[in-house]
Parts: sequence; structure tokens; C-alpha cells
Amino acid sequence: MSARGKARKKAIDYLYEADQRALNVLELLANRPVTELSEANYVNQLLRGVSEHREKIDELIITYAQGWEMDRMPVIDRNILRLAIYEIIWNPEVDDQVAAAQAVELAQTLSTDESAKYVNGVLGRIIVLKPVISA
Repeated sequence: MSARGKARKKAIDYLYEADQRALNVLELLANRPVTELSEANYVNQLLRGVSEHREKIDELIITYAQGWEMDRMPVIDRNILRLAIYEIIWNPEVDDQVAAAQAVELAQTLSTDESAKYVNGVLGRIIVLKPVISA
């Protein structure tokens, strides 16, 4: 797994924990020792980006995750989508297809095969509509 792949997995761990415990992810991050993060810079960038754009990200999930309400969506899937949408819309350093593929891989590893297909479908719509969304 690449360094960014490891950072994405660690960021998902933080997002999941914060979501489960109803905490702000940046507060959770601030209370952890730096040595816990081997990919600290990119994890930090991801968590700050998701936190900064969380309202818009959740709005996009609600709009394009047809058939699922945010509170009924599995917590892990919701956070995988949050991370990938941040990378697709706001992180020009990451290719859209790479962000989507990494998210699908995380869903396959951490959730279910159905979740991976669902994540892929939602992110596919986001990528197609990116010019309109980011305008």
C-alpha cells in the first residue's frame, strides 16, 4: 500500500471514530500523539479538508447517494465517501479516478462488496458532474 493509501486508511479511522463518538475530527486528531501518525502530513491535510468542506460534502452525498439518507448509511461508507469527495472536488494533486479507486478499495476492505459498488456509483456521478459542482 502506498504512503497516500496508508494515510487515507488512517484518515478513515479518524473520521469513523469521530462520527461514532459524535466528536469533531480535528479535536480528536489534536488529542492524539504525533508518533501515532506515520503519514501525518497527508492525514492532517485530508482531515482538515473534509472538516473544512464537510457541509458541502454531506450535501453532495445526500444529493447523489440515491436511496440512502445520511443517518441510515453505514458509518464507514459515509466516511469513505466524505474522504473521496474531498479529494475529487478540492484536492487537485489527486487524480479523480485514483481517488475513486482508492475509495472503492477501502470499501471492499472495510465494508461489503455491495458498499464498494455503491461507493463507485456515487463517486462516478460526482466525477461526471464535477465541472458543475465545483463551479
